[in-house]
Amino acid sequence: MSERIDKWLWHARLCKTRSLAGRLCSAGAVELADSTVSRPAQPVKPGDIVTVSLGGWRRRIEVLAIGTRRGPAAEARLLYREIEASRLSGIDPEWESLLGDDED
Repeated sequence: MSERIDKWLWHARLCKTRSLAGRLCSAGAVELADSTVSRPAQPVKPGDIVTVSLGGWRRRIEVLAIGTRRGPAAEARLLYREIEASRLSGIDPEWESLLGDDED
């Protein structure tokens, strides 16, 4: 059983909206098994390792289950296991937020 990676990121509450999850995938900020995700429709399944770079943090997580809905945070945490979280240093001064006007 598998699910689109943008939908899974949203179900797991790693992204606030599904459109943000899609933009992260398209921008190359998501990796699946050490290869950059190029499209939001790429399938993800239990056992996969996903790396997400967002907001100055890089999170490496193992997919434990496929979500059926975007439920409460306690339910979302059952979908993955955090392997590593690290603060990104030296962010490029030319860096532009993927959130754009959504930040306000």
